[in-house]
Amino acid sequence: MGTVITVTSGKGGVGKSTISGNISVGLANAGKKVVAIDFDIGLRNLDMILGLENRIVYDVIDVMEGKCKLSQALINDKFSKSLYFLPASQTKDKTVLDKDKVKKLIDELREDFDFVVIDSPAGIEGGFEHAILAVDIALIVSTPEVSSVRDADRVIGIIDAKSLKAQNGEEVEKHIIINRLKPELVERGDMLAIEDVVNILALPLIGVIPDDENVVSSTNTGEPVIRKKGARSGDAIKDIVQRLLGEDVPLLPLVAENRFFALLKRWFK
Repeated sequence: MGTVITVTSGKGGVGKSTISGNISVGLANAGKKVVAIDFDIGLRNLDMILGLENRIVYDVIDVMEGKCKLSQALINDKFSKSLYFLPASQTKDKTVLDKDKVKKLIDELREDFDFVVIDSPAGIEGGFEHAILAVDIALIVSTPEVSSVRDADRVIGIIDAKSLKAQNGEEVEKHIIINRLKPELVERGDMLAIEDVVNILALPLIGVIPDDENVVSSTNTGEPVIRKKGARSGDAIKDIVQRLLGEDVPLLPLVAENRFFALLKRWFK
């Protein structure tokens, strides 16, 4: 039975889809059979991050409405035979989703995949509730800004109230990912520090991703940054993947002049 990972946030623009796509690639690279699902109905972009936008014929709504078989909608990644992608509809809106159909779809995918990675839509509307419905592990993405952290905190409360596990008296495993950290802004006091975010959200930290211009170029070319040699953001996501797989990942070698690593030292030893 596969594990459902939902990558979510309280607001848009925090890099959630980029992280969803790259974690999916990382898990597949580790030998796991993975399906990435875009649940951002009407605003899909996970297809572009994975470089699969031209291969879409059917989408997740077509599957749930019985217009095609699940196997027809699944797109195999160009480079990894163990990674598949199920796109969101670009022409419908989130109101077409039905909880029973979502659960049925996720249960079917659990049977065939080691990991089901769901890219949640931003905000806390119906689409978000469907994305966290069957979650086993929630990765809450926040940038080190007060508004982003505040919205992430609200999302945590909804997961603890409305997921199927919560309804059954169980607890969803939850972790924080801090994205787009700029050490120079932290030092000036213009950005929240790692410990500030962790203290506010009161959840374990599974990774910190530095601000990295490689992310923009990777998205534009449809080549996940995790595949780009020497990209610090890609290396940080590789570490997150290993931690998801239960490995005790040591901190990357400290470099005296690298303030990013200095900020991480207390968290990953």
